[in-house]
Amino acid sequence: MKKLALIAILVFMKGLSMAQQLPQFSQYMFNQYAFNPAYAGVPTSWEAVTNNRYQWSGITDAPRTFTLSAQGPLRKENMGLGGYLYTDNVGPTRRLGFQTSYAYHVRLSETINLSFGLSLGFNQWMLDADKVTTYHPGDFYFSNGLLKTTDLDGKFGLYLYHDNWYVGASVEQMMHNKITFLATQISSESFMEDHFYVHGGYTFHLSENWDLDPSMLLKFGLPAPLKLDVNLRATYKKAIWAGVGYRTHDAVTAMVGYCHKNQLRIGYSFDFTTTDLRNYSSGTHELMLGFVFGKSKTGVQNNPSLE
Repeated sequence: MKKLALIAILVFMKGLSMAQQLPQFSQYMFNQYAFNPAYAGVPTSWEAVTNNRYQWSGITDAPRTFTLSAQGPLRKENMGLGGYLYTDNVGPTRRLGFQTSYAYHVRLSETINLSFGLSLGFNQWMLDADKVTTYHPGDFYFSNGLLKTTDLDGKFGLYLYHDNWYVGASVEQMMHNKITFLATQISSESFMEDHFYVHGGYTFHLSENWDLDPSMLLKFGLPAPLKLDVNLRATYKKAIWAGVGYRTHDAVTAMVGYCHKNQLRIGYSFDFTTTDLRNYSSGTHELMLGFVFGKSKTGVQNNPSLE
């Protein structure tokens, strides 16, 4: 426990600039707004989606992530609003964030639309020093209980969409904040690096009852290597689905889900770890819940990823 806590501190204080810093999800296609604010207002109704991810089951103090987002169209069909809340826990560290966003939609043709989205909010990093055992008892830097730092942050995105397909791109952590704990004014060499996302998907209507939805999400944050998620999901009568996925240098995913009257969605996925962590972890669990709050008479077109 103490050894894992110390490892988490080292990763947190000195390794942030060497790896991707934002949480990841296997069921990303059901909550695209979480990483692309331009998605706000794409569906014709207001929606709320929550993701709960329990990573690397069996490892003490492994990452646990929770997100809650809500977005939808305004009465004018060319605008959308949304909000996003998340918490990410790793050992003695926790990250909490909230952002609100605005999106503007442009109709390029009868069937194709393009949206632009901007989010602004804050991030708070917390370190529970009481959970850290230092080499020297009474170490000044870890003698102040709960250390905190809060900074403004923002992200920007583009989203091109059609009834059967979509392509999007976004950038997060645009303000490049440097981590400074307010309680002690400790400033580390870690800062919030830009994170870039490119994502897309297509719906093949195989028959009256069956749809096939391939999708992908490409993630990049310097100097970490590219990470690619690819998924293939089959849906029966727009209600029951099952799928498989692969994340480079990480895991293979299996997922199932159900949609009740296009108002309540529930999905579960399990990641089979492909790295050496499989010797210590039984895998990663993720649960998704989605709620629809009625139809908008003048909203923008539906997106195939949510059908």
